[in-house]
Amino acid sequence: MAVLRLFASAREIAATEKAEFPAETVAEVLEKAQQKYGASFSEVIESSNIWLNGSETDLNVKVCDNDVVAVLPPVSGG
Repeated sequence: MAVLRLFASAREIAATEKAEFPAETVAEVLEKAQQKYGASFSEVIESSNIWLNGSETDLNVKVCDNDVVAVLPPVSGG
């Protein structure tokens, strides 16, 4: 299973920093997460950077067991 790592607002909405999903692509991992965590999570995904194993990725990239898909929402600060 692919590992989904969540940061900032994505982590807050999902109430977890990590989850695992059986999936074949990055897009499928995100779809399953959106089904599990709901509409607010889907909104965060739309504006987030998605990384696979430490690098920006395309959503159609295939994932293998233990691959890490990270959701990095925009962060504001001051």
